[in-house]
Amino acid sequence: MVRARAISILFAANLLALAGSCASTRSGAPGGRLSTDALGKIENLAQGEQGYALVASKVFALDEDDHVYSPGMVLVRGSKIAYVGPPREVPAGYAKLEYPEGVVCPGMVDLHSHVQSGGFGDVNDMVMPVNPEFRASSAMRPSNPAIKRACASGITTLYGIPGSGTSLGGFGLLYKTKTHASFDDCVIRSVGGMKVAQAYNPERRAGDLGLTRAGLAWMLENINHQALGAEREGRFDPALANLQKVHRKEIPVLIHCAGSDSFPAAARMWKTEFDTNCVLSHGCFDAHLTAPYEVGLGVPINAGPRTIDYYSTRDGALTGIAHEYEKAGVKHLSLNTDSPVVPEEELFLQGSISAHMGADSYQMLRAVTINPALVFGLGKRLGSLEPGKDADVVVRNGEPLDPRSHVETVLIDGAIEYDWKRDGQWF
Repeated sequence: MVRARAISILFAANLLALAGSCASTRSGAPGGRLSTDALGKIENLAQGEQGYALVASKVFALDEDDHVYSPGMVLVRGSKIAYVGPPREVPAGYAKLEYPEGVVCPGMVDLHSHVQSGGFGDVNDMVMPVNPEFRASSAMRPSNPAIKRACASGITTLYGIPGSGTSLGGFGLLYKTKTHASFDDCVIRSVGGMKVAQAYNPERRAGDLGLTRAGLAWMLENINHQALGAEREGRFDPALANLQKVHRKEIPVLIHCAGSDSFPAAARMWKTEFDTNCVLSHGCFDAHLTAPYEVGLGVPINAGPRTIDYYSTRDGALTGIAHEYEKAGVKHLSLNTDSPVVPEEELFLQGSISAHMGADSYQMLRAVTINPALVFGLGKRLGSLEPGKDADVVVRNGEPLDPRSHVETVLIDGAIEYDWKRDGQWF
């Protein structure tokens, strides 16, 4: 109890200190660079078209060149971004939205979420240990209250996945957090990726092979070889069809695992043995100690929901997990909430705490925007503010990882889905 109370006190103190560590601009990239305007004259909107001109004190593009415009402007034409750069004359037809103290960023992306059903009631078959035929899309409730809160926090894209009770839980869906949407309105890919749980949760007590790590590994290898066999033979098996897409690298696989006892084993299986587009998720406890191995294989890491390690390293120190992965050189590091384990609306806070615990604040902003989009094959569409991309744009009244700031406006596909002055605070 004494140790738990001490951790609670330290955590509260850390939250009070977050404002100081996260309010400043990024330190890891040059600030305020302006790109050459290659667009020339931007056309006026045609009759019936909708567009917005967002003018703010700062715009984080989060693009490949790490552009920051201060002040800056984003033009949204229809559902796409038309211009990002310094303020310029607003073409005719655009509604001008001015935020003198505002900061504009791309919408956040969370790759490990279970709120698509409105709670924990998503797809998870606890009878069969591997379920490659299952899809989380069957439990999707568009615009449920948890999704609306996510939107109001600046999250615009979620990967909703099955639970972790079985070793191969099935396939998740990628969707946008629109606040009044049908399934077709918000879903990007109904089969967005595969979900695997390779340790802890799926170590079942049903008396089957799932009781042991060796048994889990055998079942996963067996079902993968079945899919590869069907692929070689040109044989259609509806239960294996989506798993075959994983092996063709058409969709990625997100792997729930944590600890130094499971992280490298998952990387070996899904990258060395099967060479898939895999992302290791969680990576909590002492898994960061194995990061050099995963970096050597080029495997992306999606860290969370724990942001701080204390018990498992047994050195008495509060260790920032993201900072350890950053030091190890993990490429395209991303963060998650595993919501509702951590409330979805606290994804930005995952970045705040990680920055306070040593990680670069700008890189943590990338970790909740462009990096998860890149590792899931969505980088050409989401995660940064660039002409031609989806107009998923978020305006805050302060720095994006500063807990003192709040979201002012959220646009998804060019439509205002949340406005703080109009809608009030939803969480």
